[in-house]
Amino acid sequence: MINKELLDILACPKCKGPIKLNESVDGLVCEKCRLVYAIRDDIPVMLIDEAKSLDEQEK
Repeated sequence: MINKELLDILACPKCKGPIKLNESVDGLVCEKCRLVYAIRDDIPVMLIDEAKSLDEQEK
């Protein structure tokens, strides 16, 4: 599980906007960019190239 303090300081690397945990708690979502950043072994992978489209995730 991601630490609440870490979530408070993380921002989307693309737009610098806020991010939040997704419903399945396996990724971080930026609503503005419509991107999901994966969480692997309790570590957020905040690389734009590895982010998935939120629209893709919802299908």
